[in-house]
Amino acid sequence: MNSPIITKVIEEMHNLPDDLQQQVLQFVTTLRQQHLQTSCNAWDVLESLTGTVEAPADWSSEHDHYLYGTPKHQETDS
Repeated sequence: MNSPIITKVIEEMHNLPDDLQQQVLQFVTTLRQQHLQTSCNAWDVLESLTGTVEAPADWSSEHDHYLYGTPKHQETDS
């Protein structure tokens, strides 16, 4: 399916020298990558970060201890 915009872009591309066509291709590729990176929602961002942060094994159950210094709820066997 060709939209009028795509048709017009292709027509204009035919009139450009090869080096400028290459620059246009790089520009379009960059725009597409930026769009894909910014079109993620918050869950996608969090999912991409999963497993990338080193933390203690009991982080989820003892987060108050690590964030605020409160006593741990459970003692570990280490």
